[in-house]
Amino acid sequence: MVTDLPHWMPSLAWPLLLLAAWVLGEQLHALWRVPRVSSYVAAGLLAGFVGQPALTEGVPGLFFLANTALALVLFELGYRIHLRWFRHNPWVLAVGVVESAVTFGLVYWAAGGFGLAPEVRLIVAALAISASPAGIVRVANELRGAGQVTERVMHLCAINCLLSVLAVKLVVGYWHLSTSGDWGAAALGSVYALVISVALGGALGVLVPWLLRHRPVEAARATAVFALAVLLLATVSQALMLSPLLAALSFGIVARERRVQLTPAQRNFGSAGELLGLFLFVYVATLIDWPAVPATVGLALTLLALRVASKALCNLAVARLSGITARKGWLTGLALTPMSAFAILLLEQSRLYGFAPATEAFAAMAALMVLQELLGPWVTQRSLMAARETHLTAEAAPGAASPTHRA
Repeated sequence: MVTDLPHWMPSLAWPLLLLAAWVLGEQLHALWRVPRVSSYVAAGLLAGFVGQPALTEGVPGLFFLANTALALVLFELGYRIHLRWFRHNPWVLAVGVVESAVTFGLVYWAAGGFGLAPEVRLIVAALAISASPAGIVRVANELRGAGQVTERVMHLCAINCLLSVLAVKLVVGYWHLSTSGDWGAAALGSVYALVISVALGGALGVLVPWLLRHRPVEAARATAVFALAVLLLATVSQALMLSPLLAALSFGIVARERRVQLTPAQRNFGSAGELLGLFLFVYVATLIDWPAVPATVGLALTLLALRVASKALCNLAVARLSGITARKGWLTGLALTPMSAFAILLLEQSRLYGFAPATEAFAAMAALMVLQELLGPWVTQRSLMAARETHLTAEAAPGAASPTHRA
């Protein structure tokens, strides 16, 4: 790996890298229907292998930009969540909680066979709960997915993310308490961050719709308002050591409940959102700890198999009870395979906030992240296609009904 690049090269490398990733994504998607996000990840992995850590450490502000990009995706995911659906069909909420618990338990148990420290096993298991909102939302939007499987995947992804953040914060708080006996640091790492993040996102979810109702604007400008609000959330959350990801998800959920309508043309927040999404996938791929990959392949294959099996089998088990066929239940679980972007940024955030085992956990998950980043979007794409919920014909052209309202 190259580690002694001139100081100006990383800044120059990023625009060129993003352009190359975009070209690769368009070409492979046109030729073989490769998910664009997988191509972006492949470009980032190659660049990270050649230029890490100079590529990521030589340019300030990259982590904040990536957090903002993921926060935009989480807002969009939150906006697609219909809380009343959980009341009418509690099996969806139940399976989300149960499969998260099963995944946590299986991963924690299996990681013990690879000599990992207890705190590292805990954080790896907490991250394994999550499903990647960036990968799932981008693939669903790319396919114009709409239907039972698509909507369940969105709702279950949100549940997974909420529970993963909760588990990570509790692990971080427990570690602070066990190592220093500092209850203040423990509270800062868990309860404080969770409650304030949700409250901050919820407050904006009430305030922004109220402003839009009293100062009506056209759809494109409304999108800009929401994007600026998400940027504000990311900035404030980072300054207060909160979770910008949880705050953005809460913002989207509350905004949806306030009946603010987003049109299909506003998905991914337009061209700016597309560019940030491209950067997000390339950036998280460059963070992979390549020297740790060969030694963690066995762990990666084991955890990947357990994680996919737990999600697929839990959804299969309650498929009939929750109102879908067994086949669609199985496909729903498989579509939740991606986890990398969300998990990597959540782990990196924990490291920056002083959680020392995050470095060891990141190394332990190196090979798993490579597999998840490259293969996860493929599995989601093929699952939605197998469920016949992709709408790539003229009927799904911009202006068609949003799948949000088909839940």
